[in-house]
Amino acid sequence: MSIVIDIPSADLNMSINTPAVWQIPPSNSIGDRFVALQQSLSERLAQISCSHQLVRFASSMAAEDMVLVDAIATLALPIEIFTLNTGRLHRETLNMLATSERRYGISIKQVEPTQSDIDAFVSHYGLNGFYDSELAKKACCRARKIIPLDLALTGAQAWLTGQRREQAVTRVELSFIEADESRQMTKYNPLFDWSESDVWTYLQSREVPIHPLHFQGYPSIGCEPCTRAVRIGEDIRAGRWWWLQQENKECGLHVK
Repeated sequence: MSIVIDIPSADLNMSINTPAVWQIPPSNSIGDRFVALQQSLSERLAQISCSHQLVRFASSMAAEDMVLVDAIATLALPIEIFTLNTGRLHRETLNMLATSERRYGISIKQVEPTQSDIDAFVSHYGLNGFYDSELAKKACCRARKIIPLDLALTGAQAWLTGQRREQAVTRVELSFIEADESRQMTKYNPLFDWSESDVWTYLQSREVPIHPLHFQGYPSIGCEPCTRAVRIGEDIRAGRWWWLQQENKECGLHVK
């Protein structure tokens, strides 16, 4: 007897036409390398804390930044954590803030752009004018991210990022310590030499909260209108400002 399975045409078309998207990479085995990575990260963060009176960490709540949130909270280091709430974040990102605060018993400050800066951008370019040109995109990032970051870092001697060398062609020469000359402070990249697998091994082995969009094909997460899922084979930053089709997938926060 033959069995006939009736597949609705709409579902069949969806399965055929929907390209496979990026997936969370498999974890490494928990061995000497992982133990060394954890130890190195603890030492780096302790070095940063001891070298400066006031250190701040700008977290996007994506994978790399959650490694740092977990390490800072676990080690009870006096590093202030904040996020740039641009006003255009995914609902899932805002939920991650609450999840992280509950999990670690910490407070994560939300830094928002000023209404006057947003009104000036919208008046000149339109609400979604960033789709029109690189210039407009930079103007939006400046209003929603760069100016708020500058204000959030006022008074600090150093700040942290979750950047890694593997993430983009603009980051291949990234180092642990950088001089942020524009802000006249020291900038640290504690995960600069970590691989993507290292990040996910840490998150999964320590059961760190993971941003829901990572499970939907988003390796990199920014503002909702400017971020999409990435297809298998695409660069992991391809989902950021995809309409511009340029190699420089940066918003301006980390441009030297």
